[in-house]
Amino acid sequence: MQKTFIGPHLRRLRSDRKLTQGQMAKALGISPAYVNLLENNQRSVSVAVLLRLFEAYGVDWRDIAEDDDAATLADLKAVMQDPIFGAERPDLQQLRAALVHSPALVQATLRLHRAYLWAADQALSRAEEGGALIASTSPEAAVHNYFRRNRNHFPQLEEAAERFWPGARPDLDDTYSALKLRLRESLGLRTRLVPVSEMPAALRQYDEERREILLSEALDHTNRTFQLVHMFALFDQRALLDDLIARSELTLPRAVSRLRVELANYFAAAVLMPYAPFLTMARTTRYDIDHLATRFGVSFEQACQRATTLQREGAQGVPFFFLRIDKGGNVTKRFNSTGFHLAEYGGACPRLDVHASFRTPGRVLPQFVEMPDSSRYFVFSRTVDRPTFERHGQDNRQAVAMGCSVEHADQIGYAEAFRLAEARMTEIGINCRICPRANCDQRAHQAALHLQPIDEKRRGATRFDA
Repeated sequence: MQKTFIGPHLRRLRSDRKLTQGQMAKALGISPAYVNLLENNQRSVSVAVLLRLFEAYGVDWRDIAEDDDAATLADLKAVMQDPIFGAERPDLQQLRAALVHSPALVQATLRLHRAYLWAADQALSRAEEGGALIASTSPEAAVHNYFRRNRNHFPQLEEAAERFWPGARPDLDDTYSALKLRLRESLGLRTRLVPVSEMPAALRQYDEERREILLSEALDHTNRTFQLVHMFALFDQRALLDDLIARSELTLPRAVSRLRVELANYFAAAVLMPYAPFLTMARTTRYDIDHLATRFGVSFEQACQRATTLQREGAQGVPFFFLRIDKGGNVTKRFNSTGFHLAEYGGACPRLDVHASFRTPGRVLPQFVEMPDSSRYFVFSRTVDRPTFERHGQDNRQAVAMGCSVEHADQIGYAEAFRLAEARMTEIGINCRICPRANCDQRAHQAALHLQPIDEKRRGATRFDA
């Protein structure tokens, strides 16, 4: 006789009636452990238990034992043929197991795929009407995804950075001179500081003919130092960078060159802010970024980015995301070792206080936020100054935000003023185009996946809330 499994149906029945497994077990005359086994499809149901279900809850055994999995399995198999899943499609046995043990997840996957098809169709139709294909992934997004797959941590670069200085590390105020000497003696590269008038549109340039690294006077001391280590990575660590790029499977020239730059930046940060000392100081100061920047002779932004990379096995720091925006709200840089979703296109959520930081330059703004999926984060933001070439380019500021899951907030000094259990959560989204919060008074665009028509007889907080 064919075995009958009723796990999802039984769990739904118990959940709808707000019963515990113990209460249901008592009504059915079985043990709570047996109810648990039935709900997880680890035991088939007997006719006797089906009859007791009818007696206790008035449920027809034919309804609860009805096999409607065949159609769902067919839908799931069809969805998995979508090219988006590539060569990593689950086989039939895995699909059957998912259907048995995680039916709600299967249904959510089917709904998500339908939403994806609808969104892709809308993007393509808009592209046909207006020009560029907005659905394609940018090189910057491809690089971001590669960093995120690696948890924003590259052990090979860390190890290479630890071998950078052949002897003792120079004193902090001697680092720049030591780097110039190292580049000249080991790579035959000279460094020259040039006036803005000689190099008006660049901060750094390499003169291949003269084998000279040209640095603009607009760069402050910390950034001059950083640029020299960056150039060392491009020349001396080329084989390592090539290997990491090959592993990324990126092929577009623009994406490859962008990835090379970001990996060289990672190496430079690891040299200037060695892993173990930086992690120790971060924990000691409770992630006081200003203190870290001063201690290691780097900028506030560089210290923020380094903090996102502390994900070494057995010596992990707080998992952070990093976001940088300009005064127009455009996301200009992002790194992530958390579950927080950072928008690929457009700006950050206007409810994030990173936007408000432009009103209080140089001050750190702390904030607790909640995403539409109910995940919660602690975020702190501050402005950072960009190099200024001339008086007409003053106030060239951007703002950075660092965030971590609220479970780590007690390790962050910027959260000291809050009672974590009572902290007010600001409801935010990824950005307006995909945020589902229809009643947000800061909404600037209709959500791309918002399918409900506008109610002509109602006016909400915004013209999109109806």
